[in-house]
Amino acid sequence: MSSKTTSVLSTTERHKLLESPVDGNGLKILLEAGLTWLRTNQEIVNALNVFPVPDGDTGTNMVLTMQAAIDEASQQRDPNVGATARAIAQGALMGARGNSGVILSQIWRGFARALDHYDTMDAPLLVKALQESRSTAYKGVVRPVEGTILTVIKDMANHAETTLNETDELNQLLIDVVEAAEVSVAKTPDLLPILKQAGVVDAGGKGLLLIFEGMLRFLQDEPLDTALAEVKPLSEMNLDNAMETVEPGQDYEVVIDFTPDNTLDLEAYFSGLSEIGTSIQVGEGDGMYRMHIHVPTENRYHPIDYTMTLGTIQKVMMENLLDQMNNNKKNADNLKLATVQPGEIAVVAVSPGYGLSRIFASLGVAAIVTGGQTMNPSVKEILAAFENLPTDKVIILPNNKNIVLAAEKAASVTVKKVKVIPTVNAPQGFSAMLRLVPDGDFEENVESMNESLDEVDTGEITTATRSVEIDGLQVKKGQVIALLNGKLITSTKTIEEACEQLLQKAKAEDFERITLFYGENINNNHVNQLADRIRSAYPNHEVEIHEGGQAHYQLILAIE
Repeated sequence: MSSKTTSVLSTTERHKLLESPVDGNGLKILLEAGLTWLRTNQEIVNALNVFPVPDGDTGTNMVLTMQAAIDEASQQRDPNVGATARAIAQGALMGARGNSGVILSQIWRGFARALDHYDTMDAPLLVKALQESRSTAYKGVVRPVEGTILTVIKDMANHAETTLNETDELNQLLIDVVEAAEVSVAKTPDLLPILKQAGVVDAGGKGLLLIFEGMLRFLQDEPLDTALAEVKPLSEMNLDNAMETVEPGQDYEVVIDFTPDNTLDLEAYFSGLSEIGTSIQVGEGDGMYRMHIHVPTENRYHPIDYTMTLGTIQKVMMENLLDQMNNNKKNADNLKLATVQPGEIAVVAVSPGYGLSRIFASLGVAAIVTGGQTMNPSVKEILAAFENLPTDKVIILPNNKNIVLAAEKAASVTVKKVKVIPTVNAPQGFSAMLRLVPDGDFEENVESMNESLDEVDTGEITTATRSVEIDGLQVKKGQVIALLNGKLITSTKTIEEACEQLLQKAKAEDFERITLFYGENINNNHVNQLADRIRSAYPNHEVEIHEGGQAHYQLILAIE
């Protein structure tokens, strides 16, 4: 929803929403306003990433979760606020992506539980809803961590209870709740040392603040889609990451190089572009500008027409994102997956690359869900992968730390017997698959697959997305960084140096096999040369190479 949707309400209607208890339709309007403001600031939330690795997608995950909630609520015709809240909670659960999205869905679940059977929501009921949101969110996490979105919803609920003693006006209560959220978000680095090291606040907490701030901005008749007129140097435009998540209505990617006829009014340019599409970026260098945008099919030529009114176009690049997604799906559909018989165990694996998917298929998985860094699948997508399999025994391998919660939620909403093995990378998933006995005892398989996770160390090589100092390690944006079992261990100038230091840190000499899974952004010749260097350094080891096809990470290493 854009601000146009909310702005159609007259001043009288807006005042009515302020002065009366909120019914189901009013709750939809408020949530749509919250989503609009969150979407406007989506990239700000994405940038609040602790580690300088390309997985800053909290803003995107929260936007997609909220969009799913609103899509479900739009089907609800009953003006009863309780019925609408239930639809919002169900939509959020099915659309939940990433840890932040899952926790957000639990916040709306608690919210709905408090509103159940009520026709309208007044200030006291909003306080009750926030309190239930807090309780449900905390119960939904096995090991709650303070300094996160959980802390922010807790502080909002606590402050709302205090405020209710001073006012029963919904607008004033919302003002105080948003102020409490701002204070809470600002304090998250004091509660979570890793945030303070990275110099950021918690991304999930910031996203929650933006949702409620959007509601308040709407009630106060403030704009919700004012674009941030930020221009980056051309060298800093990261268009690869911009393509990773395709939201509804983002059918084409358009990139335009142009020279303006006069001084470019950036704010006006951004405002005009925001009427056409989303994921807007603008870069500048030597008097030339580069504009990036995602647009629906019917708008694919609009950025060109609009930019031509401002200057001379040198180059236009246009890609069909839907076609790319369909090709990826076709590749996945062409995999030879295991045929599962009734009573046997089916394994569902989440995979970030076609090459890795092929390996999972060869090891006997029955279904594959495409997903990984910056493309976390939803609860609904994971659920759909196994609901129609002809067995009631299912094991899920999420293969990413940010997908584990979504997998667990998918397991909780089915009548089938489903267990999640908490794999956080593909090598752990492969190790678990080697333990699978499809016609064996379900619980014994689960126990054995869990035990396998300690049998492999995993290294990851990627490029730093920003400069930061973590645990005394100085990282510069653009350097090659290495992670060992998820921990950042080095930042160097070359992939070769990163591999060498990673293997030394892992004490690879104590192992027998090193396997390299190479991504889509490194060529096969380079990988072969790396493998030869590793063979020279570790002559007694088996060194294997496999195409992984993963985005962002040049290499994933399995050390066994």
